[in-house]
Amino acid sequence: MKLFNYFWLKFVKVKTENPAALHFILQDDIFLLKQDREAYINVALPVEQPVTQAPPPVVVETKQNEFNYLGGNKKSFLITVYYPGTDFMADAHLTALQNTLKRLGFELDDVAILNLANHTEADHGTISGFFNPKKMLMMGKSALPKSIGPIKLNEHQTQGNCAMLFSFSFDEMMDSNEYKKAFWEQMKLL
Repeated sequence: MKLFNYFWLKFVKVKTENPAALHFILQDDIFLLKQDREAYINVALPVEQPVTQAPPPVVVETKQNEFNYLGGNKKSFLITVYYPGTDFMADAHLTALQNTLKRLGFELDDVAILNLANHTEADHGTISGFFNPKKMLMMGKSALPKSIGPIKLNEHQTQGNCAMLFSFSFDEMMDSNEYKKAFWEQMKLL
């Protein structure tokens, strides 16, 4: 059989690019002539290269900001306050705010009350992107979001499509009828 394989290769003239590949074609032992043996020794067998796969793409997920706020925000009315140590507002101040909102035809479900003391890292763009307010009331200097830009106290202003009012905090208003009156006059315009 071995002799047959040799003659078969010689007479049929099967040509391969690499003589080392013959063992894949023929299952029996192969005997090479001297000149063929030298060619076989000088040609290295192909080394199987490991297949390198590209590393999986890095997926960067931007975490959707979540804010803990009071109300339903049904009428896109955002109220920012600053009360460290509480979830939203002091109870007496929340009652006063709800009474003011009722006089203007708003319920707690219509607004979103955001305590910036609990979200100190949030800037104006992030807050606006999340709440998409049409109206915005900022109660006190500490309740101004970062990077909001210049805004005047107790003056109705507009930025983009949002009507804004920066007014006194309830701590400032509780002791001053003048501040309460100025706040109420601007709230009627908002």
